[in-house]
Amino acid sequence: MENLLSKFKLFLFSGETISSNLANGCLLIARFGLGGMMAFAHGLGKLPPSEGFIAAVSALGFPLPVLFAWVAGLSEFVGSLAVSLGIATRLSALMVSVTMLVAAFGRHFSDPFEKKEMALVYLCGFLLCAAVGSGRYSIDYFLRKRIEP
Repeated sequence: MENLLSKFKLFLFSGETISSNLANGCLLIARFGLGGMMAFAHGLGKLPPSEGFIAAVSALGFPLPVLFAWVAGLSEFVGSLAVSLGIATRLSALMVSVTMLVAAFGRHFSDPFEKKEMALVYLCGFLLCAAVGSGRYSIDYFLRKRIEP
């Protein structure tokens, strides 16, 4: 059980080893920009979820629309802040990616491309963070150094 917990911690705080200071710096700037814009331009306004947002979630066919509206709002706000700070980056970015996938292909499915473009841009950025991790300039990096065998 302890081995499984250790592997989960390593996954949670893991990331690709990037040796370039320039690449790590650019990843930091991208995380701050992407996470900050999503959190404050989109996520904060969904907390607490308004009746209109809950109705939109319900129209997508999700069971327990109030719960799913909270999950989406928290994902966009808290998850994006976590990505920005570089803590639990892969998991947080994956959660935001799923939310953007639903936004682009659920909520805005029949809308013109211009309406779904922003969700797709965020989806691509957060998928990149989920794949690569947070880089050297992050809380994950310091936590990973403490738990690596």
